[in-house]
Amino acid sequence: MNNTNNSFFATDFISKNQQVFLPILEEKRIELFIKREDLIHSLVSGNKFRKLKYNLQEATKLKKKSLLTFGGAFSNHIAATAVAGRLQGFKTFGVIRGDELSKNLTKTLEENATLREAHENGMKFQFVSREQYRQKLSFGFIEKMKNKWGDFYLVPEGGTNCLAVDGCEEILTKSDYQFDYICSAVGTGGTIAGLIKAKKKRQKVIGFPALKGNFLSEEIRKYVVKDASWGLQKKYHFGGYAKYDDQLIDFINNFKKDTNIQLDPIYTGKMLFGIIDLIKKDYFDEGAQILAIHTGGLQGIEGINKQLKKKEQLLIDVL
Repeated sequence: MNNTNNSFFATDFISKNQQVFLPILEEKRIELFIKREDLIHSLVSGNKFRKLKYNLQEATKLKKKSLLTFGGAFSNHIAATAVAGRLQGFKTFGVIRGDELSKNLTKTLEENATLREAHENGMKFQFVSREQYRQKLSFGFIEKMKNKWGDFYLVPEGGTNCLAVDGCEEILTKSDYQFDYICSAVGTGGTIAGLIKAKKKRQKVIGFPALKGNFLSEEIRKYVVKDASWGLQKKYHFGGYAKYDDQLIDFINNFKKDTNIQLDPIYTGKMLFGIIDLIKKDYFDEGAQILAIHTGGLQGIEGINKQLKKKEQLLIDVL
């Protein structure tokens, strides 16, 4: 039986805020800090730690012995769930989008660092077609998984639910109330919902969606009361989820050289690119203090670099 008293999640992590110094910040008289949630754990880092914390506690409370969740081939959530599950004594099962990946699993694991990490931490996979994946929450699909693997605790795709939002509220602490703006990358909306609930009235939360679409605002509103002091900057997705170009890769590399902070091209890279671009365009008032949440996700860089290498494009210069 799982033991919450000896829990990976027992420690209350308070991440440090690292100030960033760049010429554009000095020119515009803006202060920018990065909340280093990425330093919580190499694989269960940032918002993944926050989202899984109370979900795994609930699974333990319900005496579940296994977890099932969903994700794409490069999902940070898949790797984090596998690692956290192992550390907490759960078996883990992952429903992965893309049945072509199962044709040669050995090759898939050699080429895909995310799935390899999950596999090495004990996760068993069910590869499904994109059509099947769209039906993943149907009663028939869930029953099929239960017939195959037995009873399990269901962790949503990306980890977002009410318990995840509760965990993400803990990202902000009293020392963060000095900031005028709280910025976060947005995937499924759970992280930004937690930030909106935790912030002070005078603070504004800005989300930078990593994917296309206008559905995210409604997803976020499921978890927060009506509040005008948050918004989404929707033009920094670089074409959609896991899409990128040389401009973004170049920005990530230069940011690392200038600040010694590693960003990823799916979430945090897009967010910081957007923040700096808005600063250049005088979106923020002079003297504004900005806190950007580093939500981790660095494990996915290896897979992106393999793609870039094949295309003979600029690689992400990893720390």
